[in-house]
Amino acid sequence: MTAASSLVIRPSTAADLPAITAVYAWNVANGTGTFELEAPDSAEMARRRDDVLSKGLPWLVAERAGRVLGYAYANHFRPRRAYRFCLEDSIYLADEARGQGVGRLLLAELLARCEAAGARQMLAVIGDSANAGSIGVHRTLGFEHTGILRAAGWKFGRWLDVVLMQKALGRGDASEPVDRA
Repeated sequence: MTAASSLVIRPSTAADLPAITAVYAWNVANGTGTFELEAPDSAEMARRRDDVLSKGLPWLVAERAGRVLGYAYANHFRPRRAYRFCLEDSIYLADEARGQGVGRLLLAELLARCEAAGARQMLAVIGDSANAGSIGVHRTLGFEHTGILRAAGWKFGRWLDVVLMQKALGRGDASEPVDRA
């Protein structure tokens, strides 16, 4: 657990699903960080969480005073086995948690847990090239810009780019990975 000014970063539990679902629903309805157009229900969010956890990957929440302010998880970038050391992060915050460092703390803890689990690369697939908050948090934690997919999504009546960023974890590509599967 990481605590900073009463903020706790911890593994999510099934009891967190209503809050996780609400945070994501707000982001679907109001943000361009996700290209989903309709918010999934809590059963679908539980299925997604279970899928991540079944792979031995982390799904974390940031909590202050018993309130979930955001969550982060990592999943395989693609399902093919050769991608098993390459993960993609996802971070979503409640509106009232923005600009407080919550996203940075969530991502830092997520990176540490993924590296400890043997991951060698973390990708950020960031919705909207105008998403300065997410781009900045990733850059602060050592991600490098690797590309832009121009006009890849259509949301809120406009075309949105996807920004690609990448960070090596542990030894990155300097040696062969240890296969834990």
